[in-house]
Amino acid sequence: MTDLSATPDEAAAIRARAAALLPGVIAAAREAARHILDIYRTDFTVRGKSDASPVTEADERAEAAIVAALQALAPDLPVVAEEAVAAGRVPDVSSGLFWLVDPLDGTKEFVSRNGEFTVNIALVHRGAPVLGVVLAPALGTLWAGVAGQGAFVEDAEGRRVPARCRAVPAEGLTVTASRSHGDAAALDAFLAGLQVARLVNAGSSLKLCRIAEGAADLYPRLGRTMEWDIAAGHAVLAAAGGGVHTLQGEPLHYGKPGFENPHFYATGAGGPLRRP
Repeated sequence: MTDLSATPDEAAAIRARAAALLPGVIAAAREAARHILDIYRTDFTVRGKSDASPVTEADERAEAAIVAALQALAPDLPVVAEEAVAAGRVPDVSSGLFWLVDPLDGTKEFVSRNGEFTVNIALVHRGAPVLGVVLAPALGTLWAGVAGQGAFVEDAEGRRVPARCRAVPAEGLTVTASRSHGDAAALDAFLAGLQVARLVNAGSSLKLCRIAEGAADLYPRLGRTMEWDIAAGHAVLAAAGGGVHTLQGEPLHYGKPGFENPHFYATGAGGPLRRP
């Protein structure tokens, strides 16, 4: 199911609930960030998961804090969290309303200590992300959005400004791409025929947030991702006027079997790509 199948009254009720939940979700993200930064300042140990991806104590402590906070905030909603799923704990999401949590997106960036890692919390309704909070603990920046309510970015001093996608400048697209998971040949092929002004690399869900705040226009992801990697950034981007699309130009949905995404691209204002 997708959000389009919801009745207007149901969609409005879910969006109102999302707006009411937002302060508590931001608090949960900030609590997770405190755990992450505590570990970040130490000589932490990096372990490998079954899929060979890295995990640290920061991932685990942050996830425990977020899950506890969300269960207290909304006891009726299942929480799909990265480390729990890796351990085989997969909740039933057939109701169509559930949380997606990546407690530390960009673990490779965390390990390399470049600051480009995030806490991601999203609320999904009938396949569409309706609330998203992305917090970059080392940068002190938070992005948040609720469907129909808009998005904002908050700096380390607590100053908030609206986040809004821009129209593509006349000089061409600013493309943002993965810092640690790039495929240069696939990216070149995808961009062929497009007017590209510059290419900027970034880690984690920051790429989606850069489009949401009008600093970039396009993010192609031509590699493996999981739903919790991008749902929060997708929610912020959608609230700011952008979207995430499959390579066929269809909206990307959540709650898929196995929670794995197809290749996709994210855009700002203007919707799916229109190639010359």
